[in-house]
Amino acid sequence: MRPFLLIGFVFLGLAATAQDTPAPAPPTGLIQKSIFFGGGSYYVDEEQTQELLQLLDTIPNIELYQISIYSHTDNIGGQLYNKWLSEMRSQAALQKLIIMDIPLENISIKAFGQENPYFDNKKWEGKLLNRRVDIIFWPIVF
Repeated sequence: MRPFLLIGFVFLGLAATAQDTPAPAPPTGLIQKSIFFGGGSYYVDEEQTQELLQLLDTIPNIELYQISIYSHTDNIGGQLYNKWLSEMRSQAALQKLIIMDIPLENISIKAFGQENPYFDNKKWEGKLLNRRVDIIFWPIVF
């Protein structure tokens, strides 16, 4: 069993592709939630919102975590557009966390745009998997 929780799914019926594609393994103690988006979209649907809420309910002492939001895009469109879209995806995820009573001072954002793809943007499946926000919960070490 892995020492972290990874939750995510892909639009357009490609859940099987997401399951077959290995995700980056975060270091021990991290909890990661990926939210996937349609092309050109920064809308977080109700199902993913509920999954995020359920995940937060499983984390005791959420105040003992620093939360990073890393947003990504595929390479369709220009670099400036994808930077903007990435920032909008980060803001959408941030708003969900704020609505769920996560203190703003515990959250940081990094909008990568198309600059830091984990999956291959030369393949359609890679493009779909790069359209995401990763919300990473880092345990605070005292």
